Amino acid sequence: ADTIRAMRDDVLNDAINQHIAPGSMDEQWDVPGLEKSLGAQFTLDLPLQQWLDEDKALHEEGLRKKICEAADALYQEKEALVGPEGLRQFERSIMLQSLDSHWREHLSALDHLRQGIHLRGYAQKQPKQEYKREAFELFGQLLDAVKNDVTKVLMTVKVQSNEQLGEAAEAMESRAESIANVTYTAPTETGEVEVRSDAAPRGPQTAADLPRVGRNDPCPCGSGNKYKLCHGKLA
Repeated sequence: ADTIRAMRDDVLNDAINQHIAPGSMDEQWDVPGLEKSLGAQFTLDLPLQQWLDEDKALHEEGLRKKICEAADALYQEKEALVGPEGLRQFERSIMLQSLDSHWREHLSALDHLRQGIHLRGYAQKQPKQEYKREAFELFGQLLDAVKNDVTKVLMTVKVQSNEQLGEAAEAMESRAESIANVTYTAPTETGEVEVRSDAAPRGPQTAADLPRVGRNDPCPCGSGNKYKLCHGKLA
């Protein structure tokens, strides 16, 4: 529970930073955008502008605290419905599934990095040092992805019984398996990547038979980003 709470606070503060830059003036805040983001990503429908209008002394840290407290209250309501042990079991299940899925993606990204790291030598850089640096950045991205994935699932899931918790966990497991069954090949000269699903029957195929993802298409990993800004950037 403490780990989930810490992850939730980190993710919420990251979301707040996108609309309220740390140390910025009130006039620079995008409060409507933050309200919309919290509602869409975490089902937190909070009257932030009303809070600010009613309390002129409410500063940035105070607003962040109120948002985190509201998220804690919403989460405690879910725990009251299914009980602490039921929710802890669901949390463990979601955490393990997210780690498994994102770890597979991480290994794939490291493999892409390894295949092309020798090109750094042409830019007068040490490939070994560059690999260490970029691999460390990828690991940081892995941790952030797990935190975001777990937090959003736990905040948005709607349950009324332990049976519904089990069904939600099974649905997440199926989603993780479908992601794990997707493999990627190196990008072609045109900047496209070939995608293959291990879950589909494999027969004789040519390069033309395989689906391709353009650089401006959504990334097949399911991140929601364009391919050139996700796995395409890593390659």
